[in-house]
Amino acid sequence: MARERTPTPIDRPADHDSATPAPLSASDEIAAFVAKARAMSPHASGARGRLVFALDATMSRQPTWDMACHLQADMFREAAALGSLDIKLVYYRGLAECRASGWVSDSDTLARLMGKIDCRGGHTQIGRVLAETRRQAVESGVRALVFVGDAVEEPIDDLCATAGELGLLKVPAFVFQEGADPGAEQALREIARLSGGAWCRFDPGAAGQLRELLRAAAAYAAGGRDALRQLAQSAQGAALLLGQMR
Repeated sequence: MARERTPTPIDRPADHDSATPAPLSASDEIAAFVAKARAMSPHASGARGRLVFALDATMSRQPTWDMACHLQADMFREAAALGSLDIKLVYYRGLAECRASGWVSDSDTLARLMGKIDCRGGHTQIGRVLAETRRQAVESGVRALVFVGDAVEEPIDDLCATAGELGLLKVPAFVFQEGADPGAEQALREIARLSGGAWCRFDPGAAGQLRELLRAAAAYAAGGRDALRQLAQSAQGAALLLGQMR
């Protein structure tokens, strides 16, 4: 059995070197990015579904982190009926700490990884989560991002720019907000919209609500929109996501 790897830090963007070639114009950059997005095929026939599972692990999040540890197995069970699923765990906490695991293909391994992580005080780092998802989408293909959090403490325009790039890459963000902070809701809804995904709120401690939403996201990652449409016939969480996706 392969040894589990400790999640590795996600580097902050490096400063541009003075020897870097002159930047492209805005229109050229957009055209190049769209061409790259169209060349990607995250939904290729026979490919394993890949889902980035990102959680806020700051101090206020410990109860929901523990709940997510128990519920994550439902994502694999839902996906098993449709094909297969690999999950990359991404989390942030403390003083500028943001880490990502390798790709995990079973619930026991993911549960062990999550069980080793405790929540620590700090500010949100959603921008780094979105940037890591974008990087993985370009390098290896990602079908969806799930983000679970309750706050946004970063410039919304910067987050929206990266969310829009995920939209071009056809990687929807399923954003699940705990609680009812109106400022966070505005930002998280916009991230979901620009990426082509969906935003849903769940009540603190509501395991049933979060379980339904995670199952729906896993169905999409494993089987695409058709699988989500099928699940929506019997599950409210799937119907909520499907109703928002463009």
